Amino acid sequence: MIYYTNGVCSKEIYIELERDTIKEVEFKAGCPGNLIGISQLVKGMKVQEAIKRLKGIKCGTKNTSCPDQLALALESMK
Repeated sequence: MIYYTNGVCSKEIYIELERDTIKEVEFKAGCPGNLIGISQLVKGMKVQEAIKRLKGIKCGTKNTSCPDQLALALESMK
């Protein structure tokens, strides 16, 4: 699935699930080191656990962040 982000530097997130487990995550644009790190950390994680950990994280004065956008994307896939 491709999720188009809102309010962050990253423009889209590619997500592949295997049942209720995150198989692959790839962010397009944004801060490469941080986003590659997030992608590696959530790989193999249960969807609900990733949502619980990432939802609501803000980036500076923004009301959202790339991790929050990932949580929203995962929620939309349920």
